[in-house]
Amino acid sequence: MLRALADPTRRAIVERLSVSPAVVSELAAPFSMALPSLLQHLRILEAARVITSTKQGRVRTVTLRPGALDVLHLWLDELRTPAEQRADRLGIHLARTLPKET
Repeated sequence: MLRALADPTRRAIVERLSVSPAVVSELAAPFSMALPSLLQHLRILEAARVITSTKQGRVRTVTLRPGALDVLHLWLDELRTPAEQRADRLGIHLARTLPKET
C-alpha cells in the first residue's frame, strides 16, 4: 500500500475518490498523460486494495474501498506516539540545558 501511495498521481486519484466515486475519464481529466498510463496507476491502486472498479457497458467506475486506508492510519498512529514521546523528552532536555533568556 505504501508503494502504491508513494506516487503523487496515485495520491491525487485517492484524494479525488475520497469525495465520491468517479468514472475513469473524469479521473483522467486533470492529468496530462495518456489513458493507458492512468489505467496503470489504477491497476496499482487496485492491486494494493485501495480502490475497486466496476464496469457497466463501456464505462468503468472507480471507488475508494471503505476502510482501505484504516490499516495505514492505525500504523501511523502507533508510530506517532513514540516519536511524540521523544520530542517531549527533547523539549524537557533543552529547557534544562539551554540558558534562559531574560
